[in-house]
Parts: sequence; structure tokens; C-alpha cells
Amino acid sequence: MTVVTGVSGSGKSSLVFDTLAVESQRQLNEVFPWFVRNRLPRHERPKFEFVENLTPAIIVDQKPVGGGARSTVGTMTEVNPVLRVLFSRCAEPSAGLSHQYSFNDPQGMCPGCQGLGRTVRLDTDKLLDESKSLNEGAIRHPAFAVGTNYWKRYAEVTRYDGPAGPAWEGAELLFDPDKPLRDYSPHERELLLYGAGFRTQRPHRPHGGQGPASIAVNDYEGLVPRFTRRFIEPGLEALSERERKHAERVVSEGVCPSCQGARLNARALASRIEGRSLADLCAMEVRELVEWLADAKVAHDPVGGPAVSAALAALRRIDTVGLGYLTLDRPTRTLSGGEGQRLKTVRHLGSSLTGMTYLFDEPSVGLHARDVDRLGGLLRALRDKGNTVVIVEHDRDVIALADHVVDMGPGAGAQGGTVVFEGSVAQLERSGTVTGEHFRKRSGLKPSARRRTPTGTLPVRNASLHNLHEVSMDFPAGVLTAVTGVAGSGKSSLVAGVFASAYPEAIILDQSAVGISPRSTPATYTDIWDPIRRMFAREHGVEPGLFSFNSTGACSGCQGRGTITMDMAFMDPVTTVCEVCEGRRFRDDVLSYRMAGKNVADLLAMTVDEALEHFAGRDEPDALADRSDRAGQTGQTGQTGQENRRVWRRLRPLHEVGLGYLTLGRPLSHLSGGERQRIKLAHRLHETGSIYVFDEPTTGLHMADVATLLALLDRLVDAGNTVLVVEHDLDVVKHADHVIDVGPDAGANGGRVVFSGTPEALAHTADTHTAEYLRRALTG
Repeated sequence: MTVVTGVSGSGKSSLVFDTLAVESQRQLNEVFPWFVRNRLPRHERPKFEFVENLTPAIIVDQKPVGGGARSTVGTMTEVNPVLRVLFSRCAEPSAGLSHQYSFNDPQGMCPGCQGLGRTVRLDTDKLLDESKSLNEGAIRHPAFAVGTNYWKRYAEVTRYDGPAGPAWEGAELLFDPDKPLRDYSPHERELLLYGAGFRTQRPHRPHGGQGPASIAVNDYEGLVPRFTRRFIEPGLEALSERERKHAERVVSEGVCPSCQGARLNARALASRIEGRSLADLCAMEVRELVEWLADAKVAHDPVGGPAVSAALAALRRIDTVGLGYLTLDRPTRTLSGGEGQRLKTVRHLGSSLTGMTYLFDEPSVGLHARDVDRLGGLLRALRDKGNTVVIVEHDRDVIALADHVVDMGPGAGAQGGTVVFEGSVAQLERSGTVTGEHFRKRSGLKPSARRRTPTGTLPVRNASLHNLHEVSMDFPAGVLTAVTGVAGSGKSSLVAGVFASAYPEAIILDQSAVGISPRSTPATYTDIWDPIRRMFAREHGVEPGLFSFNSTGACSGCQGRGTITMDMAFMDPVTTVCEVCEGRRFRDDVLSYRMAGKNVADLLAMTVDEALEHFAGRDEPDALADRSDRAGQTGQTGQTGQENRRVWRRLRPLHEVGLGYLTLGRPLSHLSGGERQRIKLAHRLHETGSIYVFDEPTTGLHMADVATLLALLDRLVDAGNTVLVVEHDLDVVKHADHVIDVGPDAGANGGRVVFSGTPEALAHTADTHTAEYLRRALTG
């Protein structure tokens, strides 16, 4: 078992996943014939001199489990198929073969919700503003806004009765566009919402609105069926993020009235084993289901016994990793990152394969210290079956499990990428590397003299979301509060759910992934590239689009990517630097435009710290204003000075979160998990508010980076803000002014506040899982 350590951005993932894993999978694919290889993912050969003794690699990463609305814990862990076999053999009355118990099969799914368990319907009260007319924007959805194509199909149409139908001139509009909807007759309202079975005509102008109008003829479709067909039937998850957000404002989602959320049709639900339907079993917590199956008579039945044994083996593995509180019917999209990663691990525990290499990307993410202990047992079990286990990790307790440690560094970005230590855990402590120093030194509790006193309270009353048990809680204001508890105890439900709803002005920084594309960079993500382009355009009297590698300024050879990936048909792809622009992304004529001695490619090649110096001269905002004034004296406008200040203020948070080494043009897809987490944090820090809520902000952060994060949180609190942090990292708990511990356990056994007070009181007086591991951390 090898643990690869190092500060965030030091090259750990590049070594383990982008080199070892990719080359293993690439060489494994070469054993298949070409017609199979063409259907497998293509992997470009990583850059290395030689690699020896590779074994087939299995990657357990941090990517969300996903799977859509039809994926559940039961389907992901393949317990559901086993239970379906059990019911097809032993249930009375039988519904038939196993697929007839599947909510993903037309013969087993509920016809009312197509096996989703929930129905989504358009709420016309939310969609329509009855006090307004169509011309005034009575339809509250951007797709039907005044002037849009959909809006015209109601506000500008007349009936069309075929070739001999009415001419457009003088024809009566189907709806009076100036009449408020509340004044519509019942017939008009029915026609607007549900009408069908006839055609309409309307004037249609060519693209751009120039030239004479023609007459467009279309089948009429009422507002409700059109919206349902366009936005609801594909599934809200299939929509873009923006479309989904707008759709969710005007729909009502609820439990399917036909199956009451069970997903199955009446025939499958009527089929029972000892009084329980398949939906009943899937609604039980895993630990509960283990007990029921073990005691069931069917477990000793020669027909049903093998299926019960297989189900119990899988369910016990789920319970072993601390997920016994989950139910099989829980959608996988609702799982936290830590829960999803452990379920992925569970799938491999049941495998009989040996001689494999398992590569884990920070498996401790989202885990309480108690659950990290359990994780250690799983990792050792994989190793002891005859496998190699390689783990990229920051957690002290996981590092302590290692047979061998590889430390990357010495720093991040251009200062990283070197193996700075190899050896045992004991040798790591004496190595003198950044990891070794932080692993050896354990912080104590913050001195009581430095602990802040609350300035008031932020109450939450009778919270009952998910597993919360009517929780009433006063959150302290004006201090740093850590909300703790084992995974599944209800922390996020209390803070990110209930508290955030009660205080909508709070700035929420959750665990959602950074939305990136191959063209996203720190410059584009932090919104500094638009003002930079505008400054260049004003300076030289040209269009801003000229200075975008996604627009007219892009190199014609690579379309602004800087590299060219060649698909070699029956060979692996090859990526090379573009020969036309030499990786600079822009046309040569664009690069001839300079401002303050730099062209746009020069700016993208700068690090954040270099750019701060370039745009401000010094780090102080006053110096920035001085420089802007000087810029105005050399012919630049006051508007350019404002743009300068905007860029500087957006870049400063990147420096504050420890990302000063990043170059502005580096693709976000090349960043590590910890770097992406911090760039998202920096992007939100320019927002102003009095309450900040962080959901596990230490995800992906090295122990040294956690210290930087704590300093940032302190600055937010010292500026008069309230900061809540949902966190497992005990260094954050030690540093907090106040701790709220949720538990005592997970699932139905959680959902209560079991402690509220100072970290000292938690360590010295409390009897909770968090208190136990905090005491261990303090005593070494």
C-alpha cells in the first residue's frame, strides 16, 4: 500500500492517474482486436521514458456517481437484481420473471411515473402572471418572453384554415395580446393552455429582421403541452443548468400518486415475501434489511437461499464501510462525494480478481475520523488479497496506513513535480519535507484568549429535513462555527438545507464541481478576461472579440486551443503543440497589439502573482489607484482605470487561497481537485455578505493548505461576518470558536444536535464520536 502525498498541485494526480493509470489502461486495450479497441476509450501515451511491471489498473476517483434519476443505491451496488431474482422465485403471487420486478423495464415500472417514483407537472399558477397581458410578459419563463419565437406563437397568430384560409391582413388575432389573462373567458383560457387540433399563421421575417415578412404556418400547441414536451418530458436532469433552474421555478414535483414513490406497477407491488413487497425491502436501511433477510424463512429455502446469501454478502459490505444507514431506493445523485466513493469501493471488495492495481483519489473525502478507521480496513483487505493499492491522500490517518510513502513537491505548479521523498511513514516524519513537518506536528486547541465571543444568535426552529428530528438550534453569530458529525448524521441537511433556506442572504460554497470546459482557464472563470479584452480594444480601437481565443482572434490552425489532437484511426491519438501559433492560441496580428508592454498571450502566461504586480504595481489597493491615475495620464481613460481595479480585485482572492502560482491561461481541466476547490472559493470571495456557509472546504487540501484556509476564514470573521463550516478535518474543529456536533450516528440514528459549545468542552466533557477522535488527535 503506497500513499502519494504532497501539497495541492504538486503533481500527485499527474503521476498516479495521468501516467500510471492511463498507461496501464492503454496497454491493456492493446490486447483486444481492432474492432473492439475502436469502441473503447482512446488513451494518448503519457510522457515518460519507461514504465515497468505495470498491472491492470482500477481507478476509484472522486467523480460524482451520477447515473440519472433511474440510478439508485440498489442498482449501483447490484443488490436490486439479486432481490428481483429472489422475488421471481419465491414471492406470492408471482409477477413473473425477474425483469418484471424492475422499475427500469416497461413490464415492471409504474405507468404513472415511468419508474421514477416522482412526477413533475407544470404549475400554471407559477408560470402565469394573471395581472399582465401577453405583451406585458404574462408568461414567466425566458423561453416564452416577449419577442421570443414561442411567445409569437400565441401573441401574433391567427387561425389558418388551409390554402383558402384568411389572408393575414385584417385577420383577427387568436388572442388579444393587450388583454390581461385574468380577463380571458373560460374558452380563451382553455385554448391558450390546452388548445390543439388546428393550424395558425403568423408573419415571419428573415434572420436579422431585415427584408419583407413571409407567412409562417404551424400546428397550434397549447402552452401546457408545449412546455411539457419541451422541458418536462426529457427530464429536468437532461436540461442545461440554466434551463433546469428556470424550469424548476414553474413546476411542481411530488410523489407519484399511482405508486406512492415505489416506482413499480401494481402487479409487482402485490407480490410479497413474508408480507413484504420488493419496494418495502428497498425502503429499509441496509442494516435493517440485513437483519430481516438473515431471519427470513426464505433464507433457508433451497430455491431462494442462494439469492439471499448473495444479497446479504453485498449488503454486509455496504454496512462494513459505514453506509448501513442508506436505503436501496435512495437515488445515487443525492449521495455525497464520500458516500459515492465508498460505494465504488464496495463493488470492488466483492471481486475475486487479484494481482490488480487499485488507484484511489483521496478516499477519505467526506469521511468522519471514525469512518476513516473503517476505510483503512477496506484498503488493507484489498491489499491482502494480493493487490497493489496506490492512494493519493492528504489525511494523516490514511498516510499512517502506508507501507510506503511517495512525497511530491517541493511546492505546487512550476515549483512541484519532483519526488522529494520515498520511504516509510516513520522516515517521512524525519524527512523535513512540507508533508513530513505537518504530519509530525499536530496542532492543539486554539488558546481560549483568542476565541471570539458570539455577537448574537441565528435561530433555526423545528427543522425536520431528511433525517433531522425537529431540531431547534441557535447558531452563534459573529464567530467561526464548525458543524461536525459522522457521514449521514444530518450536518448538511441542517446547514446547507435548513439554515440556508432560513437565511437566503447567506453565501453558500458547497461541494458542487467547478463547471469547466477544455477552454476554461483561471482568467475566464474569475471573469477577468472580459475587462482585459475591453482594455486592449479601447487602447487600439478594435473589437474586443479580437482578443479572445474563443472568437475572432483565435489561431486558425488550432481554433484557439494551442494544441492539435490528431485522431490516428487505428492508433492512439497524438496531441502536439500547434505549429501555426506555437501554443499561444492567437493569430500573429493579434499578438502585435500590446498594452503596458504585454500582449494577450504574455498575460495568459503570467502567474496570478505576476499579474497582480502587473495590474497594480504593488499589492495595496491604494497603489492600484495611483497606477490607474498614471495610466490615465498616458492616454488611457478613467474607464480603463476601473477595469484595472476590477481585474486586480478578482485576482487577489486567488492569491489569498494560495493559488498565486497558477498561470492565467492554464486549462482548468489540468488542475487538481484541491486547486479546483480553491479556485471556486476565490471566485465567490468577491461577493459581499454577512453570513458564509462552507461545505467541507478542506476537500483536496494538503495540511499546509488547510492552514492557509483557516487564515482566510479568520479574516472573514474578523471583518464582522458569521462563518459556518461543515467539516470533518479535526484541525478546523480545533481552530473553531464554537462546535455543533450532529448525531449520535447516521441515518435514522442521527439527525439530532448532540453537542453545542467550545472545542475544549467537546474534547473534555462530550461523549460523541467527534469528541472521541478529537481527544485522540490532541493526545497523539
